Amino acid sequence: MTGGNRGIGLELVRQLMARGDEVIVACRKSSPELEATGAEIHQNVELTEDDSVAAFAGSLAGKIDILINNAGILTSESLDDLDFERMRRQYEVNALAPLRVTQALLPKINQGGKVAIVTSRVGSMADNGSGGNYGYRMSKAAANMAGVNL
Repeated sequence: MTGGNRGIGLELVRQLMARGDEVIVACRKSSPELEATGAEIHQNVELTEDDSVAAFAGSLAGKIDILINNAGILTSESLDDLDFERMRRQYEVNALAPLRVTQALLPKINQGGKVAIVTSRVGSMADNGSGGNYGYRMSKAAANMAGVNL
């Protein structure tokens, strides 16, 4: 799993560990809460860098049943306050990183294994009632399309 050090990812790690699964987490920085789960933690993995993801993939010995691409970032912006650098960063982490990680780990995924990308309702084209958060919404919509194409 990517991004299991807090939030939704941390809770997924807790639930998977509680049912007896072996869980491997790739993250930039661990947390005391993640360390308390007993999951195997790989820190300093930068999901936007090919070399970092390749090194992580190369460090894994076994096969993967389920790959959960959960890592994501959110910065808020309105139309009159757009920061294109922050928007680009969100796109790299939220939309491109899941494909980068999936591609790197594909040889390690068991036949019949699953790949999941955790996105958000705000990435839906049909359900956009609140507006704003352009970078986040656009990146999650792209992640949704990546998942459909997998």
